[in-house]
Amino acid sequence: MSFLKSFPPPGSAEGLRQQQPETEAVLNGKGLGTGTLYIAESRLSWLDGSGLGFSLEYPTISLHAVSRDLNAYPREHLYVMVNAKFGEESKDSVAEEEDSDDDVEPIAEFRFVPSDKSALEAMFTAMCECQALHPDPEDEDSDDYDGEEYDVEANEQGQGDIPTFYTYEEGLSHLTAEGQATLERLEGMLSQSVSSQYNMAGVRTEDSVRDYEDGMEVDTTPTVAGQFEDADVDH
Repeated sequence: MSFLKSFPPPGSAEGLRQQQPETEAVLNGKGLGTGTLYIAESRLSWLDGSGLGFSLEYPTISLHAVSRDLNAYPREHLYVMVNAKFGEESKDSVAEEEDSDDDVEPIAEFRFVPSDKSALEAMFTAMCECQALHPDPEDEDSDDYDGEEYDVEANEQGQGDIPTFYTYEEGLSHLTAEGQATLERLEGMLSQSVSSQYNMAGVRTEDSVRDYEDGMEVDTTPTVAGQFEDADVDH
């Protein structure tokens, strides 16, 4: 195919992790021949006996896995999905994309079939290690703050907007009648919550006994020693 090129195989300088000879390469169901697969930290490469081959950049690889489903493919292999087009298919897809308004990402499927299927686990592990060295920038958490920053230097020079702070009394004066009513209701709920804490967690105090002499009492039976010693507590 036209996309096959001649290039030197990756070596130790490029962080070669796995070199697997006698590996057949298949692209979208079409066999490319048998050659050597090179799994390096910099790229994934395959070269046939004549020195022609291709390289895949890890950021373009969206999926890799060991396939043992003989119904999907007659031999066990390393499956690699790439967000790109290769060979004649890439030329045909250009005209199709020009006529289509859908933003469809191109996909190519590679299958690397080693003659020794016991090497698949080592090939997969090497792929995982190398892929981890090339994280997707879109998946990384951003530490950028999108809000407005308080410029200390500018405010010291009187060039910025100084935030407005209120005392409790000043804040009340700025509340509407509805806001003040809401605040009073919340304070009432808070005071009820505080008063009820005497009867929480199975604890009886003098206040709780006095307030609830005619009501339901909390069980104050002493906890048996070692009752929860084997409990698994999340911290």
